[in-house]
Amino acid sequence: MKINWKVRFKNPYFYAALLLSIVAPVGVYFGINTEDLTSWSMVGALAKQAILNPYVVVTVIVSVATFLIDPTTSGVGDSKRAMRYDKPKDDVR
Repeated sequence: MKINWKVRFKNPYFYAALLLSIVAPVGVYFGINTEDLTSWSMVGALAKQAILNPYVVVTVIVSVATFLIDPTTSGVGDSKRAMRYDKPKDDVR
């Protein structure tokens, strides 16, 4: 399983998708709305609850794993072509 981490870390969308793959399962499990998170102490308490709940931890791990897999290739890793990239490919036409 080879993944071109250098290129993925250069892509700002990688961080947004990673954050969502962590936050979404936690929010859904606990039924959290944005209005519920009005202080950093509430965010910290929610994070502690999530970390102490094995089901939530496994759900987050599965969510992150499915986010990392490139569905355009067979298997889990990046394609040979993607492994040669030095920066995210700009396919905008």
